[in-house]
Amino acid sequence: MDTSPGAEGSPPGDTGLPLPPAAEEFLTYLLVERGRAASTIAAYRRDLAAWWRWLAGRHGTEALAAQGPGVATTGDVVAFVGALRDEGLAPATVARRLVALRSWHAFCADEGITEVDPTTEVEQPRVPAGLPKALDETTVVALIEQASGDDPLARRNRALLEVLYGTGARISEAVGLSLGDVDLTTGTLRLLGKGSRERVVPLGGAAAAAIERWLSPEGRDQLVSRAWSRRDDAGAVFVNRRGGRLTRQGAWGVVRAHADAAGITAGLSPHVLRHSCATHMLDHGADIRSVQELLGHASVGTTQVYTKVSAAHLRAAYLQSHPRARRPA
Repeated sequence: MDTSPGAEGSPPGDTGLPLPPAAEEFLTYLLVERGRAASTIAAYRRDLAAWWRWLAGRHGTEALAAQGPGVATTGDVVAFVGALRDEGLAPATVARRLVALRSWHAFCADEGITEVDPTTEVEQPRVPAGLPKALDETTVVALIEQASGDDPLARRNRALLEVLYGTGARISEAVGLSLGDVDLTTGTLRLLGKGSRERVVPLGGAAAAAIERWLSPEGRDQLVSRAWSRRDDAGAVFVNRRGGRLTRQGAWGVVRAHADAAGITAGLSPHVLRHSCATHMLDHGADIRSVQELLGHASVGTTQVYTKVSAAHLRAAYLQSHPRARRPA
């Protein structure tokens, strides 16, 4: 649940304040003209809703109705960021919400909806550089081996886990796969990534075998429906029990259920398998440009964080195994 930040800007009981037309226009622009993913649009909507409710508590709903986004001042933005910090939100969350505000108010100024952009003088919060979490190789194998049955759901789950780890695909890319995106002859997958950018990635032997078993008559065909509620479901690679396209939430459930079965107590998300894929490739000598291409990163700088993870793994292995690694007592 997304709560509005700061007592000063929180109207009691007002959790359903609708966004103004300018915000809806902005979200439509992101979706139609910028090609942003539905999950990105949903995140922007939540962040703008929190900001709008906070402004209502600070200025009143009548002022918002009369002035729209033009009611916001630089002081409001600074106070809002302070309220978020006072709530104890993570620096990355605060920074993300400010990015949403910046984008919207810049859009309003560019479109002539407002005269000024109140966010231009506000410094973007620094986010401490964190290392992505990665499982060790033994743990990944234990996770995947939990999906070892021969029934249709076990075949599907094994194929999903193998694809997430074997290709480093994002969860949205995996559940978005259609049958035409899979080429078992060449051993490749076509993924649709952020910004509607396509890339073709190799499908490793383990993942290819799992996909082939899943797409056999004993696998996917046992779950597909004769009449789909949505046309797109008919071509989905990964389907649910009712034959519809597997959702992000459904894929999360698959990963978490098998993590529990494998005794992995730390919080595990599908994205951790993506991190693990990149880290293990670098550990085994892959060059960073190849990993960048596999993961679909627009900038190699995004990929470089994994080199820090691999260096940490290297140091830990060295300290554990080399007889002269430790200082003498």
